[in-house]
Amino acid sequence: MVTRAGGGHISAKVSSKYQIVIPKQVREALGVRPGDRFLITVEDGKVVMRLRPRSYARYLRGLHKEVWEGVDATEYVQEERKSWD
Repeated sequence: MVTRAGGGHISAKVSSKYQIVIPKQVREALGVRPGDRFLITVEDGKVVMRLRPRSYARYLRGLHKEVWEGVDATEYVQEERKSWD
């Protein structure tokens, strides 16, 4: 969380077009660049904004890799293809 000196939260005002400006401290902390997109959800009455991954392939790379420990990928694929016949 980015906070001001003294521990207070940084605030942002909603414009008449329902837009907000992400404060500079937050943009810098997250590495936000022009054109970046956010995934926005409401969780327990709070707005949660997460930077949308620039590449889902990179974001998901290695996910659940422990499932494949000790498995030969080539052999697995060959066995799967055999089952299609």
